[in-house]
Amino acid sequence: MRVLITVGSKHGASAEIGQAIADVLVGYGVESRISAPEEVDSIDGYDAVVLGSAVYTGRWTADAKDLVERCRPQFANRPTWLFSSGPIGDPPKPEEEPVDVAPMMEATGALGHVVFAGKLDRKVLSFGERAIVTAFRAPDGDFRDWDEIAHWATGIAEELKTRV
Repeated sequence: MRVLITVGSKHGASAEIGQAIADVLVGYGVESRISAPEEVDSIDGYDAVVLGSAVYTGRWTADAKDLVERCRPQFANRPTWLFSSGPIGDPPKPEEEPVDVAPMMEATGALGHVVFAGKLDRKVLSFGERAIVTAFRAPDGDFRDWDEIAHWATGIAEELKTRV
């Protein structure tokens, strides 16, 4: 079983979630390859896909959405799971799913989608991004729940083992 893990990640925090998912899958004996969405020309050759994206102003990154458009027909009959990373704070806000999720679920035929809390480090943001998070009074910090991420990835590994 060979799984592609690809994550739209502007500042690296969402990519770290992708790496954590890959680590869990590998621990279950599932071959996993991590690639940035812009590096993926085809998902042929993979038995399954985990596609994630950071969420900014309620939307997935353009590179993750572009990957879905490029490879849309290839998702047919290939188990796919989606995740979004972005809510911050305690409790994490916003509570709504990103506006792109429904179209991404439909386009990929995804078996599921989960939203993971994200990380905010103002030092790595552009001037415009800092202005937005300041206007929304977004708190700095790492709100990712690594146990929750590992639990979700374990569910994927277990599902993939039933498909072998």
